[in-house]
Amino acid sequence: MNLDALSLPCFESGWVWLVGAGPGDPALLTIGALHALRQADTVVHDALVDDRILALANPDAELIYAGKRGGKPSPKQPDISARLVTLAREGRKVLRLKGGDPFLFGRGGEEALALVGAGIPFRVIPGITAAIGGLAYAGIPMTHRATATAVTFVTGHNLSGAVPDDLDWTALANGAQVLIFYMALKHIDEIVDRLIAGGARPESPAALIAHATTGRQQIVETTLADAKQAAVGITPPALFMVGEVVRLRDGLDWLGAISGRVLNHDPLGHRDMRDAG
Repeated sequence: MNLDALSLPCFESGWVWLVGAGPGDPALLTIGALHALRQADTVVHDALVDDRILALANPDAELIYAGKRGGKPSPKQPDISARLVTLAREGRKVLRLKGGDPFLFGRGGEEALALVGAGIPFRVIPGITAAIGGLAYAGIPMTHRATATAVTFVTGHNLSGAVPDDLDWTALANGAQVLIFYMALKHIDEIVDRLIAGGARPESPAALIAHATTGRQQIVETTLADAKQAAVGITPPALFMVGEVVRLRDGLDWLGAISGRVLNHDPLGHRDMRDAG
């Protein structure tokens, strides 16, 4: 691919580019991300960046691991930010490569503010976030005119690693048509309990999507009440979602169809919405 013909921005020395690598599948990289990989001389990457994506980097680039995984020894966020500043001041073209999208539960905002404070110029290239890529590969649309016109993204833990205590769980349980939790496996029991206590229906359709868009992708359809048991044996990274749209997977599991699954043209059991409006 001749990226030069696209008049993409020049990656200059002393700059840091915060780039989203997407949820895993290299096919979901943006052209901007591929351009950054080819131009950078230093790539500081997360644990969740697929090796196939790292293989696309400039062959002369230095690859620096800066992964953060729950329960395992990990670099501290201030140390990662400080290293980005140091590398940029050395005159390098620094690519900070993050899984998914840098600004959606990716700490990209924290790193960008550190760069601003140090006077380091930066650029942001968004990536396909895990919810968008993971649900699409699972055959679950986030919205559908018949059942969901709003989506809520929620982190499964706060800065201290606990379940967020500044959320209105009753509002989430009663007002969110589709709930998508990132990094929720560790606290899924408490999350389920809080939603049900807030008024969510225990029989609400739910799904767990682990290792989204990769060869290890695992999808478990369940209900809110049964999600605790359904999560046993699943390893992170994983999304947890609740909403009627999960039922649409019966008709939209395109990966399953490739393997022979027969899809249901009317998974919601009512008239085709193409006739509406």
